[in-house]
Amino acid sequence: MQREQTFVMIKPDGVQRGLVGDIISRFESKGIKIVAMKLVAVERQLAEKHYGVHKGKPFFEPTVKYITSSPVVAMVLEGVNVIEMVRGMTGATDPQKAAMGTIRGDYGQFIGRNIIHASDGKETAAFEINLWFTSKEIAQYSRIDEVWLQE
Repeated sequence: MQREQTFVMIKPDGVQRGLVGDIISRFESKGIKIVAMKLVAVERQLAEKHYGVHKGKPFFEPTVKYITSSPVVAMVLEGVNVIEMVRGMTGATDPQKAAMGTIRGDYGQFIGRNIIHASDGKETAAFEINLWFTSKEIAQYSRIDEVWLQE
């Protein structure tokens, strides 16, 4: 079983609405390991790099303005098949289409304020992790429950 890492960001609406603890609890309860986490007041340059693939699209500028409007919680999560697992837990990008029981389905209402970001693949995860964290900020450890969670 191949362990992998993914990048997750609780966006400004999640922080402002006091959902950070609930969201982190979902990942921890699932057995996903947090290996890095910080509260960040996002500067425009970082936001533009993070959303660079969308530059030139109509939603780019509003998205950058939104992400820089309030702190976010940036995290690196680790586990077996964690990218797919976390994407399933976050739900569809549009909260109105996200299933109940997912983070966006339970907490979101509109696509422009959709609570959380999660990397969509290995290359994206690697890019985003390196953009938001240094290697020294990422902890390497074993959780005591790992032997009970994995076959």
